[in-house]
Amino acid sequence: MVMLSMLVVFVTIILMECFSWAIHKYLFHGPLWFLHKSHHEKSHAFFEWNDLFALFFAAVSLYLMYIDRSNLGYKFAIGLGITIYGLVYFIIHDWFVHRRFKTFKSNNKYLQAVRKAHKIHHKNRGKEQGKAFGLLFVRKIEKN
Repeated sequence: MVMLSMLVVFVTIILMECFSWAIHKYLFHGPLWFLHKSHHEKSHAFFEWNDLFALFFAAVSLYLMYIDRSNLGYKFAIGLGITIYGLVYFIIHDWFVHRRFKTFKSNNKYLQAVRKAHKIHHKNRGKEQGKAFGLLFVRKIEKN
């Protein structure tokens, strides 16, 4: 049972990256642009309207873990997977890529590829013509 729960957590993390790519491309750069555009604009505030998405996913994951807290079944495992993905996303996206906290630097090739891909995404500040909608799955950096 523990191995199955661990598998569900791991698969949820992978699926969250795929799901995040799709909702980023089709919802955030579509009908939810009015909230997401705050992430593509220069800001002097710590919080932005785009942070509401993180609160939504945190609420979903907490709800799933809460309703299955006595069984620690698949709903709890899915909620835990969403939580872990959210933590990884926060560390890599907000802390490392966007430097919301100035303490995290790395020369790791994978992390540099993540940063480069995300900068390509932010090169276009508008709703249309976006590229690189994911975060964790990146193409290999080509040497110039």
